[in-house]
Amino acid sequence: MTAAVYAARKRMKALILTKEFGGQPMWTMDIENYMGYQFVTGPELMEKFDEQVRKFPIEIKYEEVTGLAVNPDRTFTITSDGGEYQAQAVIVASGKRPRRLEVPGEAEFTGRGVSYCATCDGPLFAGKTVAVIGGGNSALQAAIEVSGVAEKVYLISLEGYKADPILLEKLKELDQPVTELMSYTTKEIKGSQAVEKLIIVKNETNKEIELEVQGIFVEIGLMPNSEYCEGLLDFNEYREVVTDCRTRTKIPGLFAAGDVTNGPDKQIVIAAGDGSKAALVAYEYLLHKLRV
Repeated sequence: MTAAVYAARKRMKALILTKEFGGQPMWTMDIENYMGYQFVTGPELMEKFDEQVRKFPIEIKYEEVTGLAVNPDRTFTITSDGGEYQAQAVIVASGKRPRRLEVPGEAEFTGRGVSYCATCDGPLFAGKTVAVIGGGNSALQAAIEVSGVAEKVYLISLEGYKADPILLEKLKELDQPVTELMSYTTKEIKGSQAVEKLIIVKNETNKEIELEVQGIFVEIGLMPNSEYCEGLLDFNEYREVVTDCRTRTKIPGLFAAGDVTNGPDKQIVIAAGDGSKAALVAYEYLLHKLRV
């Protein structure tokens, strides 16, 4: 959204192709590190972004991009589930999506007790027993959020916590303590019409434990939405698009910004900054290209 605003301010004709607006911030309840806001929720911040985008003549199509190709004349063809589009320059800013456990029962019970968004679905489990799986910032934040509505919360980590100190402090200060289960691997999710049980295994002993839960929040990291760039752009070991410090990829006219890239820090303010940078560098590229 930031890239589109900067493109429009430079009088470039901009098209946003997106499956949905907002991305990861839509799953985040507490944002305390975005400049200008002492505190704001993710959906509130994205609503402000959306309002600003719509003040400009930016075309928006809610379509999922499925392919990206370079044409002989150095233009680009973007394929989506709604058609094909031509562009002089492209900014890949498709972010990330939740990583799955890939265990039996996960796919079957997604939407029936298995969730990847505590902010979205937490209120549905008021008074119930839930498990949060993960050891990073998103997992701890999810456990903190749902502890305010659920009757009991298990926090299950594979190795230990890799979270910011402030979240570790908040976890310890909860009025309703979270049951922490360290060094466990998730084996299976069971139930009939909805989630009823979670099977986990202690890493050191291989001892199986069966937890009776009605909800499971999977918070084990994110996968970049980069499949449509497969074979075209270079990826790192995490399948993130490789860029230089000016958001340029190995292909002239093709830029990438935000969490889909190999940038070292994943923050909303950094992703927004990447978007503005990409649009300005794209403008510079097009000025040179159109003069040649």
